[in-house]
Amino acid sequence: MRTLFAVATALICLTPAAHADEISETIEAALEAYEAGDAKLAKEELDYASQRLNQLKARGLTGFLPEALEGWERDEIGSQATGAAAFGGGLMAEAVYVKDNADVSLRLMADNPMVAAMGTALSNAAIMGSMGTVKRINRQKLVVTPDGEIQALIGGRVLVQIEGDAEVEDKLSYFEALDIDGLKNF
Repeated sequence: MRTLFAVATALICLTPAAHADEISETIEAALEAYEAGDAKLAKEELDYASQRLNQLKARGLTGFLPEALEGWERDEIGSQATGAAAFGGGLMAEAVYVKDNADVSLRLMADNPMVAAMGTALSNAAIMGSMGTVKRINRQKLVVTPDGEIQALIGGRVLVQIEGDAEVEDKLSYFEALDIDGLKNF
């Protein structure tokens, strides 16, 4: 248990100062509860601190969403950590890009069951081929489904989904704008 506290304390050093106070206070409260023999409260406090750290990481995932391409506007931006129950929790960031009457929705997901489930399909070219047209952009395989959705698995753990009513070429342009190397190291 002390090792967990040491790791959690080390993570505090990696978080921005604006959030570190709340997180470090929560970890300190967990340690105090643990030392007082209240394992239940200690776990609740650590779970809360873990959730706050995940929220910080989810905001980091949002940083990988590309700026709007020329002529487009980025309409919405969002990030969640362990939310999005429909996607099984984990980290998610999304932006919607709008141009005239067309839109492109770009979603990044990490550390959730949907990524694990899609991982097998998106890491196998033969299975990808059964899902649609396989392409390679910036040395990254992706599939364009018959309905024009783009899906890719980056670094074995970040799922990229691009959909919307815009042309496939526009969606591919947004995929090209992603920082693939950065996402591999996320």
